[in-house]
Amino acid sequence: MTDPAAILETCNLTRIIGDKTILHDISADFGRGRIHTLIGPSGAGKSSFLRLLNRLDEPSSGEILFRGAATNTYPPCTLRCKIGYLFQTPYMFSGTVRNNLLYAECALQDADLDRLADLVQLDRDLIDRPAESLSVGQQQRVALGRLLATRPEIVLLDEPTSALDPTITEAIEETVRDIVRNTGLTVIMVTHNPEACRHSNRTILVRDGLCLTQ
Repeated sequence: MTDPAAILETCNLTRIIGDKTILHDISADFGRGRIHTLIGPSGAGKSSFLRLLNRLDEPSSGEILFRGAATNTYPPCTLRCKIGYLFQTPYMFSGTVRNNLLYAECALQDADLDRLADLVQLDRDLIDRPAESLSVGQQQRVALGRLLATRPEIVLLDEPTSALDPTITEAIEETVRDIVRNTGLTVIMVTHNPEACRHSNRTILVRDGLCLTQ
């Protein structure tokens, strides 16, 4: 049964590439203001599923609904501002942290930059530091802040801590939990780390292109 508070739903979602079925007939719903974790072995289809949710890829059949409307009725750029995607490896544009945040929203003022830095728990003193000089963990916080600058309603996280050591991994996961708690954001996170589920409201196991638990 669909969660009446669901902000995003998939209906019989299937993705086929060549003669291989990557995802098969997945129907799921994602409640607003919650952390949903997708776990499963490599090659199970987790990242493929995530990429469909903001139209980085298109399904072979089935439908995705955002706020009750099919995602393919939204212009892709509009949809991707509403459903943001954070990749596994943070990408920094040339220039400072400030430049990277302004790239997402050029109207940001100093107070907005400070608010974003605080939200992702990045030291404000780093705002005018060259972004490429930061550690990978700091860059991931910048990438998350840059995404949040567009004011998304859903954030898709594709193994955001896989390149980080365990201490930083836990810190980033706790940051995501605090952001959800403070903003009501909906998070859908792919991970290989079962311990990440400790911060999750719901865990979905993906195996062989199927959702086995919902």
